[in-house]
Amino acid sequence: MTIINGAHVIIYSADPQRDRAFFRDVLSLGHVDVGGGWLIFALPASELAMHPTSGSGSHELYLMCEDVNAFIGQMQARGIECSPVESLGWGMRTQIRLPGGGQLGVYEPRHARPEAKTAAPARAKRTTAKPKASRGQAKRKAGKKQAGKKQAGKKQAGKKKGKATHRRRS
Repeated sequence: MTIINGAHVIIYSADPQRDRAFFRDVLSLGHVDVGGGWLIFALPASELAMHPTSGSGSHELYLMCEDVNAFIGQMQARGIECSPVESLGWGMRTQIRLPGGGQLGVYEPRHARPEAKTAAPARAKRTTAKPKASRGQAKRKAGKKQAGKKQAGKKQAGKKKGKATHRRRS
């Protein structure tokens, strides 16, 4: 069993609204609005690598694509400038400047890729609605409902014959 079921990446931005619009409208990433226009984006399968450093280090984010030149063509069609492609052995990389001023690397990998693991869908916490019944609860409820219908049918049959089918306890 895998303990980790996903990753949450944070990009700090001087203009988060414009960067959110870029990821939503230009890169077409699926998203949810968690309130007040705060978007959280879905990411495709990801990788994590550790690189050596002499200090405490920093973190970087690169998006991957199948064809870096096709990606550049799509960006140029939208008026977005990309840096020249660099052949780095492990991949072909370009960079784009986000509307908020940050740079984002995008590369076509040439290295071996791990098999993507899919996590079970996260369950959203419900604060106002009743939680859904489990399958077992739903089956029991359906069984009780069916039994209630049978009992109601017996009551109706007894009334037609003029018989009482149940008595109230006093």
